Amino acid sequence: MTSDPKPSGDAGQATGARQSADPRQAADARFAEALAESGARDPRDYYRDRLRELKRTSPDGYAEGVAYYQNTLVPSIASGEADPLEAWRDYGLLLARLAAPGRAIAVDATGLSRPFEPPGDAADMVLHLPERTRDRPILVSLPPDPTPPQLATHQWLVTGARALGAQSD
Repeated sequence: MTSDPKPSGDAGQATGARQSADPRQAADARFAEALAESGARDPRDYYRDRLRELKRTSPDGYAEGVAYYQNTLVPSIASGEADPLEAWRDYGLLLARLAAPGRAIAVDATGLSRPFEPPGDAADMVLHLPERTRDRPILVSLPPDPTPPQLATHQWLVTGARALGAQSD
């Protein structure tokens, strides 16, 4: 049992997942189910890295990210109020905005980009473009099977590789 406060009333009822006394367990179960059904990538390790970076560079941003996780992300998934995949993607967008103000774009299978509009398309790659043009775009989500144009866009913009097949440090 954790020391997390338990939601009162129906807020703790998980839809489509076994009811758990721990909202995190219920949220994790719903998320695992959604990942298995969709074949989507699990972004949690990547988002943990973004959160650690925020802790180092922006303590206020880190505190906001942790508060959102505890007070919004976990309860909304555990209660069945939010789609787990969309909720985690939205958390990734929040972490990116906390790291650098900017805007989100979706890159489709052909490599064309457009402003990101929720709920988005699972086949799109989502990037956050910082306002400061010298800052690299931040990856928010990759589709289960990125296309060559999406991978090239990622390699060029996010990793900074300037030639296909080149490695970036």
